Amino acid sequence: MNKIKTEELYKELNKPGVKIIDIRPVEAYNGWRLCGEKRGGHIEGAKSLPAKWADYIDWIEIVRSKGIENGDSLIIYGYDESETEKVAGLFKKTGYDNVRVYRDFLDEWIKDEKLPMERLKRYKNLISAGWLKELIEKGDAPEYENDKYIVCHAHYRNPGDYQKGHIPGAIDIDTNVLEEPKSWNRRNPQEIEKALIDRGITADTTVILYGRFSYPDSSDPFPGSSAGQLGAMRAALIMLYAGVKDIRILNGGLQSWLDKGFSTSSDEVKKEPIKDFGLNIPARPEYFINMQEAKNYLQSPDKNLVSVRSWPEYTGEVSGYNYIEKKGRIPGSVFGNCGSDAYHMENYRNLDHTMREYHEVEEIWKKAGITPDKKNAFYCGTGWRGSEAFFNAWFMGWPDISVFDGGWYQWSMEEGDNYETGVPE
Repeated sequence: MNKIKTEELYKELNKPGVKIIDIRPVEAYNGWRLCGEKRGGHIEGAKSLPAKWADYIDWIEIVRSKGIENGDSLIIYGYDESETEKVAGLFKKTGYDNVRVYRDFLDEWIKDEKLPMERLKRYKNLISAGWLKELIEKGDAPEYENDKYIVCHAHYRNPGDYQKGHIPGAIDIDTNVLEEPKSWNRRNPQEIEKALIDRGITADTTVILYGRFSYPDSSDPFPGSSAGQLGAMRAALIMLYAGVKDIRILNGGLQSWLDKGFSTSSDEVKKEPIKDFGLNIPARPEYFINMQEAKNYLQSPDKNLVSVRSWPEYTGEVSGYNYIEKKGRIPGSVFGNCGSDAYHMENYRNLDHTMREYHEVEEIWKKAGITPDKKNAFYCGTGWRGSEAFFNAWFMGWPDISVFDGGWYQWSMEEGDNYETGVPE
């Protein structure tokens, strides 16, 4: 396989038609130093294509979805030389003629501060299954500076989801204890505080959240009961709003744990209540906006109200939910395309349910006018998908982000005929 040297690679950066491909785990791409390297992150401009994806039958579709074309000049790098060669060979077999491998990433690129790298700003808040296992077994892990943590298995009115297998030591948390069952809005501060202290969570507790993805069916009376990772995002946002200072989300949810071959438990972990959360709730009220604030966003050129819904919902073909009758969109909202329906987030996730490469999300948003220099409030039907989009921006370090908690549900009930359908002009 053709090789490329460090000085040659440096000259290739940002050249049209040159694609640098990082085959390391997504955590390493985001910024985790999995091999104890001096600097974390990836080569500037590199695309994330983990080697493990090469075993997927639709690998080539993933490649093309990332804009990696047959005529491009490819440069492949990773931690492991044999994995790098394997992925490079796979590209060759599928018709990519100009493929080179870079073998000096750890020995040269990482060590030279002048060579540009990028990383996800809040990478430490998006953890891997390996990191979590290390924390559970040793009580310590990289980028963890605390002496108390709690792992939460999130679900929506589905305790059986927890009982059939959870990460050892995790407690269950039903999103209903943080949301109003009828409106789906967050509960009031007193109720949120009770839910947290009943589970031993203070503002200073490191809280790790995850859920199980079980292929939600929109015809189910409660489809959200199978969208556990979305529920984890929702619970994480409400905890962040409350004032939990160190929120961690397991990237890919329970599936990442299972993909590593780690065992699960069906034993219920007892919750250990405490007396005081430690802060007045909400400590971060700016993470949610109300109806009037949402209307103000629609009137301001430096603000976006972002609809994290599917195209059929946005154009009014469907409401998206079996409990929402009205179909349509909030006039003036920006389309943030979640995926196929109200319980999937394909456009924000990889095939293994990990969060999509953040550069790709940022580029999609940029084309829609969703940029970090504006104030961006995300919404969906009732807050779950909006919460996941929020975390995409939060991980990137965007400064002015929030969720319109009422979403389409509240708007459709309170705003009468003030809505739109069809393809926007």
